[in-house]
Amino acid sequence: MTRFALLILSCLATLLLPPAFASASAGFGFDDVAAMAQREAALPYAAPVVRLPAELQGLNYDGLRDIRYRPEKAVWREQGLPFELQFFHLGGGNALPVQIHEVHEGRARLLGYDPAAWDFGRHRFDRSGWQDLGHAGFRVHHALNSPAYKDELVVFLGASYFRALGRGQQYGLSARGLALDTVGGAGPEEFPRFKAFWIERPAANASMLTIHALLDSPRATGAVRFVFQPGETTLVDVQQRLFLRAQAHQAAGTAPLAMLGLAPLTSMYLHGENQPQAVDFRPEVHDSDGLMVAGQPAANTATEWLWRPLVNPRTPLASSFALQRLEGFGLMQRDCRFTSYEDPEARYERRPSAWVQPLGDWGPGRVLLLQLPTPDETEDNIVAAWVPATLPAPGQPLDIAYRLHWQGSTLTQPPGAQAVQSRRGRSWAPLAAGELQFLIDFDGPALRALPPGAAVQAVASTSTPGARITDAQAYPHPQGGWRLRLRVQRSDPAQPLELRAFLQNGPHALSETWAALIPGEASDERARIPTPPAPETRRLKPSRRPPSLPPGC
Repeated sequence: MTRFALLILSCLATLLLPPAFASASAGFGFDDVAAMAQREAALPYAAPVVRLPAELQGLNYDGLRDIRYRPEKAVWREQGLPFELQFFHLGGGNALPVQIHEVHEGRARLLGYDPAAWDFGRHRFDRSGWQDLGHAGFRVHHALNSPAYKDELVVFLGASYFRALGRGQQYGLSARGLALDTVGGAGPEEFPRFKAFWIERPAANASMLTIHALLDSPRATGAVRFVFQPGETTLVDVQQRLFLRAQAHQAAGTAPLAMLGLAPLTSMYLHGENQPQAVDFRPEVHDSDGLMVAGQPAANTATEWLWRPLVNPRTPLASSFALQRLEGFGLMQRDCRFTSYEDPEARYERRPSAWVQPLGDWGPGRVLLLQLPTPDETEDNIVAAWVPATLPAPGQPLDIAYRLHWQGSTLTQPPGAQAVQSRRGRSWAPLAAGELQFLIDFDGPALRALPPGAAVQAVASTSTPGARITDAQAYPHPQGGWRLRLRVQRSDPAQPLELRAFLQNGPHALSETWAALIPGEASDERARIPTPPAPETRRLKPSRRPPSLPPGC
C-alpha cells in the first residue's frame, strides 16, 4: 500500500472517530468541537436511540429523584479544586445519555458511569445486566455563597437547556443552546441537544470554568464554548459556531427551517400585578415578569429601551421587536420583594434574571417573544430569542459570541428610568364598555434628578386598528418616581391590543418605553366587563401549552 493511500485511510479514520476518541488529540479546544460539528453537518442525521433498562425507563419524576449522586464521589473533590462535578442518572424522561469528558493538559478523557457513585435510595434494582449507561447530564458545584460549602452553580440537563445562579439566587429561568422553529415553522418545534461535553479541569486557584459542548439536531449542528465566572452576578461568555444541514442530510420528512433562534431563554409566568388571579393566595407567581430589549430600530438612530410585561394568555401569543442592531435582551425578574409573592417555599423574589449582551454586531433581526398558556407554575411557558434576518447557507458557519448575565438584586437597567410595576383595573372612575385602564409606575435617575415642578408628559400610542387612547396623564408618585395613568378604548376586545407609553420632559425621553401586548378576551371574559363577579363564582378555563419543553431539573 502506498504512503498516499495510508494517509487517506488515516484521514478517513479520524473523520469517523466518535467524539470520545476524536477528542483525545493534544491541545483540545473549541476548534476541535467546531470541526466535529462541521463534519456531522455534512453527514445524514442519525437520531439517538434509547437503550435504557426497562426499570429505568419506567421511573416517574419522584422515582428518578430518589437516585442521587454521592457527593463524596464528585469529580475534583479529592484534588480540592474550586469547582466540582456531579452527574444526573438516566431514567424516565431523561432517557438519552450524553458523553462527558474531562480535559486536562490538552487531552480529553471520557468520564464513564460508576455504579458505586450512586445512592439508589429505596430502589432495589438488579444492576447485573447494566452496561456503561452514561449520564443524563451534570451539575457544577462552587463555593458561591460561603467558602465553607460548594453550592450548585450551573446545571446541564435535557436537550440544550442549562441553568446558572449568582450569589443569593435560586433556580428559575433556563437558557438554551439553540431554538429551531419555535414559531412559524411548518412542523413542530425542534429541540437541538447537547450530546457531548468537554470540561476543562480548573487550576487550584481558578475563578472561572470552561465547558465545551457539541450540539446536534435533525437540521443543525454546532459547537459551543462556555466560560463561567461565578459571583454576585454570574457571567457566562458564550462562543458559538453553528452549521445548518443540507436538505439531503436532514431527517426524513423534515420541513425547511423557518426560524433560527439564537441565545434563547425559557421562563415561567403564571400571574402577576398586571394579570391578577383571585383564586391564588399568592399575589404573583412567576420566574420572570418582563422582556427587556435594547437596540437600534433603524440605522443611525439612538438606542431604544423597551419593556414588555409578560402575560399568561388564553392561546399562544407571539410578538417581536425588529432591530437593525441588537445591544441586549433578557427575561427579567424586576420585582424582588417577598411581599409580592408571599411564598416562603418557592421564593420567587430570588429567581435570577438573564440578560444577553451580544459581543460584536449580530446584524439586523428581531427579538422574538412567545407566550404560551399554562394552568400552573410547573410548566415553562415563556420563550425569548434573537432571530437573525437571514439564515446561513447549509454547511456555512454562523459565528456569534455573547455574554450571559445571571443577575439578582443588581439588574441591567435603562439609563433614564424604568417601569417598576404596571397594574390593570378600574378605580373610582367607571370605565366605558371596551375601555381598559393601566397604571404604570416609572422610577430611575432621570426622574429623581428632575427639579421640583418639572413638566413631565405622558406619551402613549397604540398600533391596534380600531383602538384609541382616551386618557394619558403623568403625576409624581408619593414613594418616588412618577405614575402614568393610561386609558384605551378598543373596538374588538377579542383581538390583542398593542400599547406603547413613556415619560418625556420637553423633547427628551425620560424613561424606557412600556410596550405592552394585551391578549384578546374570551366572550365569557367580555361579559364580565366592567363589573366582575365575586371571586368564588369565577370559572377558570385553563389551556395547556403544547408538550414541547422537556422536564426541568
